[in-house]
Amino acid sequence: MASTAGVQVVATVPVPYRLSFVVGGLLSAEATIAVPLYLRLHDWTAVRAALAEDNLLHTRTRATGVRLAREVVQRMSTLGDAELCYLATALSPDRRHLMWAAACRHYEIVADFAHEVLRGSYLRGIHALSAEDFERFWDAKALWHSELEATKPSTRAKIRTNLFLAMRQAGLLEEGGIVAPLLSREVRLLLDQRAPSDLRFFPVRSSL
Repeated sequence: MASTAGVQVVATVPVPYRLSFVVGGLLSAEATIAVPLYLRLHDWTAVRAALAEDNLLHTRTRATGVRLAREVVQRMSTLGDAELCYLATALSPDRRHLMWAAACRHYEIVADFAHEVLRGSYLRGIHALSAEDFERFWDAKALWHSELEATKPSTRAKIRTNLFLAMRQAGLLEEGGIVAPLLSREVRLLLDQRAPSDLRFFPVRSSL
């Protein structure tokens, strides 16, 4: 903490990004398996154990099943009960939109990219989105996040690949171009319960 002309200036250090967003894409299909379990058990630890132990996600190896179950639960646990109840019977587009919001909530780096680059570009009338946009975003954030500077190029590439896969699966990107999704009123209302509104993760206008 420094003092300038009698005014105290507090330097804040950003919370490090989670950088394990490397596999799975959106995990929308996996959500349809996990959400009924949660609505029955109301315990994410028990859901995670059931997914892994019974290989409900149909992975080839137990180790992969354990990792995927952990990833599914970590993301879905960011959703509130109203969102989970809606997701349980939601049509595919609504389910995918809620799972995109879940990814953004769990991974701050995904949230920042969605808000600053994906939505920011859309609101400025820019519809092209490429790997170069991600690289510029990463380099800019690395000025404040030392963990990005220390990340291996292979991990950086995996995060970029998984992010673009998730955006395509969520219906927000196609052939390198940003797509404004048709969010249902129900999803908009759920996302707008947050402050600030989680509509900021989507290339849409904020008004309902």
